[in-house]
Amino acid sequence: MPSLTARPITLKPVRAPGPDYASTSVPRHLARGAVGFGLIAGSIALIPVAGPVTLLAAPLALIAFRGCPTCWAVGLAQTISRGRLERQCADGVCTLTKAHPHPARTPRA
Repeated sequence: MPSLTARPITLKPVRAPGPDYASTSVPRHLARGAVGFGLIAGSIALIPVAGPVTLLAAPLALIAFRGCPTCWAVGLAQTISRGRLERQCADGVCTLTKAHPHPARTPRA
């Protein structure tokens, strides 16, 4: 008959479920937003000058945004919070807490 003793369970850190729209830095993410919003505004503003063909530039904004403008805004929030929040799970309950500062990034006295 097999033994019914409890074995410890080791949990590995995992990334949060769902898509990741974050960039490597906030300035890079803001630059992507400027390009995306510039393409949308430019394609609409140039209709009287160059005609409806300028609307072909609008889909390029989706590439800059990595989706829609809402995806870009979610990515901005993810980029800003990256490294500042940490997900910890214990006893089947997961919580968000402040991340412990990396030793290399702590200010020296």
